Amino acid sequence: MRCTKDFARATEFLARNCPTSVICKGILQTNGATPELSPDHAVRRPLFAVPIANRRIRELLIDLNTFELALNTKDFILTSEIFLAPQSGTGDIGKQADVLRGLFDGVLVTDNQSGRLHMSSLAASCLLKQEGIEPIMQLGCRNRNRISLLGDLLGAAALGIRNLQLVRGERVPEGFMPRPKALLDVTATELIGIACKMRLEDGIASFPDLLLGGVVTPRAPKADWAARKLVEKVEAGARFLLTHTCMDAEVVRKYMKHLVALKVLHKTSILASIAVLGSAQDARWLRENKPNVMIPDSIIDRLERHPAPREEGIAIAADLLRELADIPGLSGAHVYAPNDLRSVPAAIQHAGLKT
Repeated sequence: MRCTKDFARATEFLARNCPTSVICKGILQTNGATPELSPDHAVRRPLFAVPIANRRIRELLIDLNTFELALNTKDFILTSEIFLAPQSGTGDIGKQADVLRGLFDGVLVTDNQSGRLHMSSLAASCLLKQEGIEPIMQLGCRNRNRISLLGDLLGAAALGIRNLQLVRGERVPEGFMPRPKALLDVTATELIGIACKMRLEDGIASFPDLLLGGVVTPRAPKADWAARKLVEKVEAGARFLLTHTCMDAEVVRKYMKHLVALKVLHKTSILASIAVLGSAQDARWLRENKPNVMIPDSIIDRLERHPAPREEGIAIAADLLRELADIPGLSGAHVYAPNDLRSVPAAIQHAGLKT
């Protein structure tokens, strides 16, 4: 079982100082022996049986990052994402939270997905957190300079957002006027490294330990493929990586087998992204308009032939999820829907995966 350094320090501290008490329900139970995570670990707030004098340890336990905890304790985790549009507001995010509640270990909040305008991912992440759902805030480099990016990192930390996916960002679609200028002051890999070092900078010693991630493209690699870009992100500090959408389980299997052989998975976790498609049109749009999306023709054919394409899309996603759950080295799946968010919980339930 893998543990983060901070969480390991917390458990060691509690084992030394509170050896006979149940410290928090479902998180740590010990009678003087080596502390272990109990099976019923998926709780949002610990229930303290004894006062914790050490402020740092108390902060760790009161404000547990349930996404990070799931990565470190579950064999296969599930994440999803919400839709954001120019008109999205508090009520809309609350409704989406209700659809996803209780099924996912974290929910991605995209940053100008497909290059389109909507509220900031920081604001949306805060609203999602108020709904009791662990947000994974996406931050894109394309349209911000480094001062703006660092300001958003500091703001996220101050507001209790601990999970950040740092990405290049998507280009603005044709027809958006006046056209914004792409900046790309830093790359996603550089930003991951900068965020990791921010705790060491003068004046921000209280900057918290963020769980940083990125994005990768799965492939069926050649034997000599060194996964250079992936390794650079991991070495910079990426502790989780979501793949671009890949609806081919065999490609993911070959990809993960290669990464296991490269021995990089002890430093990071890989989640495979799949889409719950509502129609063949959805699938074609994703392939034509989103970068690095892999959807086999066979899936489009299934959707096109079926009289109820929405139900067939749910069945396809469920089949993929069961296959992904059996791939060695894969930490979980990121499941989203291009249009109908309600189809995502339906796919999870259809797959029979425990959450």
